Amino acid sequence: MERLKKIGRIIPKNSAEIADSRLGIGFEKLDRGVFDPEKAYDKVAATGVKWVRIQSGWARTEKEKGVYSFEWIDSIVDNLIQRGLRPWICLCYGNGIYDEAAAKVFGAAGCPPIHTEEQKKAWANYCRTIAARYKGKVDHFEVWNEPDGQWCWKHGVSAEELGRFTIDTVKAVREGNPDAYLIGGVVCLRPLTFLNTALNTGMGEVIDAISFHEYTARETEVLERVRALRALGKRFNPNMEIIQGESGSQSRAGGNGALREGGWTQAKQAKQLLRHAIIDLMADVKFTSYFSCMDMIEALRGTVGNKESYLDYGYFGVLGADFDEDGVATGEYTPKQSYWALQNLSSIFTGQVKAVDLPVLVLPEYSGWIFGDDLSLSKLTLSGFRKENGTTAIAYWAPTDLMTTSYEGTVSLEIVADPNTVLRLVDPMDGSVYEIPAEMIEQEGNGCFRLKHIPVKDYPMFLCFDGFEK
Repeated sequence: MERLKKIGRIIPKNSAEIADSRLGIGFEKLDRGVFDPEKAYDKVAATGVKWVRIQSGWARTEKEKGVYSFEWIDSIVDNLIQRGLRPWICLCYGNGIYDEAAAKVFGAAGCPPIHTEEQKKAWANYCRTIAARYKGKVDHFEVWNEPDGQWCWKHGVSAEELGRFTIDTVKAVREGNPDAYLIGGVVCLRPLTFLNTALNTGMGEVIDAISFHEYTARETEVLERVRALRALGKRFNPNMEIIQGESGSQSRAGGNGALREGGWTQAKQAKQLLRHAIIDLMADVKFTSYFSCMDMIEALRGTVGNKESYLDYGYFGVLGADFDEDGVATGEYTPKQSYWALQNLSSIFTGQVKAVDLPVLVLPEYSGWIFGDDLSLSKLTLSGFRKENGTTAIAYWAPTDLMTTSYEGTVSLEIVADPNTVLRLVDPMDGSVYEIPAEMIEQEGNGCFRLKHIPVKDYPMFLCFDGFEK
């Protein structure tokens, strides 16, 4: 970056200042009370994300049969909306007052209410009630969480059971809110067999979107997966949309949950966040949600009365925390490097930004800056983007192995644009905005020019045209 002229920084936008966005974050597990939302609301809103995934917590809401206590979730929904955020609700988990097995599980996680008619009726009543209660505030509802994993369908994973359960849940939600948008699948494992079987029960005809979870250090694989999920979904509903409901990585080694074996650091987490979010936008998901806002316990495999079984700390948060003796996140909820990266990204990618083809070619040359050749297209991830106001950008990075390398190099690009275009290079990691000096731009006439040996890193950089970054 030394050859470029730094002319400023991205001006952070609060969520209330952003009318629309495809970026979101997780605010999960408050059904199990694992962090204090009051200390997180303002910090989450300051990231500039729009979508916030919350979990409904049937067991926390209905502790006496037929009696609902929605005050805790009312507060969450209202606080998020007041700050310009858009909550969507994952309907889960079981309830020990209707299920002896669920009563033994911390938070009744992974215990679907499908075994008796009483359970099914109680679940339908709950879903109908919550949909009606938040009509006008929340219109996106997701059915269950990671049902293709044993930890979330504890008695034994079954795609047929999920399909029937989803159909019944959708019916109940739409009785409470006929205009509700229903999200199904919520799959975390890669094979199509499970989802295809569930969709074939009739589930495919009643949902509006398929959501998936993807925890990976190799984000380029997401493009293939989304293409496959979209093609599968459209076999049942030509308007089926795809939502990325959870992705993320740890910020340190020694945690629990997905990717726990990796030698993660704050820098690697921030790079993974940026790379994965842009890949999701390249794949044209409806929206993408980073997991999660907070460091917190995983709390999926705990048993009641055995505290040690659920003190399984995960470090996925963009906010770091301390923990008390019960595993509740405490302290000041301190921003990590990933927090600032997400804030910069959200402030740049405002509105319904779409991946588009732009007239750009990668034309590698010898680069004296690195005493070698520029990167070729085969060693880059690159995509154009366009906002609703017509401004465009090119996102590009070297998809090197996050876990073993830290990469810097150069690339040369031939671009056709308006001759009077204003071009800026933005580094989302620290929000720096750069002017590209004249000696790095070779004019070729009629709006065609070559950018010579501009920086490449192992996370997305953005070439922004005519104020895309503002």
